[in-house]
Amino acid sequence: MNKQTFLDNFSNLDYPRKTYLCYEVELLVGENSIPLDEYKGFLHNKGADMGLERCHAELIFLERMASWNLDTELCYRVTCFISWSPCPDCADELVKFLRENRHVNLRIFAARIYDYLQGYEAGLRALKAAWTDVAMMTIQEFEYCWKNFVDHQQDEDESFPPWDNLDVESEELTKKLEGILQNQED
Repeated sequence: MNKQTFLDNFSNLDYPRKTYLCYEVELLVGENSIPLDEYKGFLHNKGADMGLERCHAELIFLERMASWNLDTELCYRVTCFISWSPCPDCADELVKFLRENRHVNLRIFAARIYDYLQGYEAGLRALKAAWTDVAMMTIQEFEYCWKNFVDHQQDEDESFPPWDNLDVESEELTKKLEGILQNQED
């Protein structure tokens, strides 16, 4: 993706309407992992503003992942960096997928928490209960995405330009997420 698209959509100080999801898959072999570059990329949700039926990024990703036909005899780790945490419905679909695909481990790093729908807390807790690592993006994840998912045609060594208060905002969101994941009440 281009630099401005990343900055506009992943800044945890802004509230864009689109959800971007960057993903990568690794084959797990014992204590080691092997990156599978053919299963690495990014996508975004489809919305009514594009003249299409609405579809969240997570559901598009699940369709894409199903098309890969990953070998059920092997173990994989899928890491997603997402501009918004999953909504309750998407969290349920991800949990369903993980139950049906025990050979896939999922890690989700979110730039911000999607707290617009009732039940979002339960959805995040359901992901955790399904052995999904759910965390907020910190400067390390933003830098990683900048290096691995952003197009740097002009300057490959260009470093990630952090926005003001990135660390503070990430820390606050991390505390909020930890509270959600530890609280068992709805």
